[in-house]
Amino acid sequence: MTPNSLQQIAFKWFDAFNSHNLDQLLSLYDDYAEHYSPKLKVRRPETNGKVTGKQALSEWWKDAFDRLPTLHYKVTSLTANERHVFMEYLRQVDGEEDMMVAEVLEIRDGKIIASRVYHG
Repeated sequence: MTPNSLQQIAFKWFDAFNSHNLDQLLSLYDDYAEHYSPKLKVRRPETNGKVTGKQALSEWWKDAFDRLPTLHYKVTSLTANERHVFMEYLRQVDGEEDMMVAEVLEIRDGKIIASRVYHG
């Protein structure tokens, strides 16, 4: 895949996330995708910060959308090569301080196979 086509997947990811469209978001992922997040490690310590598969991703994001109805990501930077998109964005939730986040999407055959979130 080209860097441009991977960036288009990232833009679809932001659109789905910001509209809290769980089905659209999950459609971007491989059935066995892995996701790592420091927030996941804090909220669900038994996962050690990592979940695998669409069912686990669905449960994680549904919980986030339900708990944080104003959750929104504002893109600040996207960089892509043939396999990865490095995304920087501002996590915004009403009543919380904005947080800078970096996330890497690993994409194969048009589907996200892994995502890793980094923040303080």
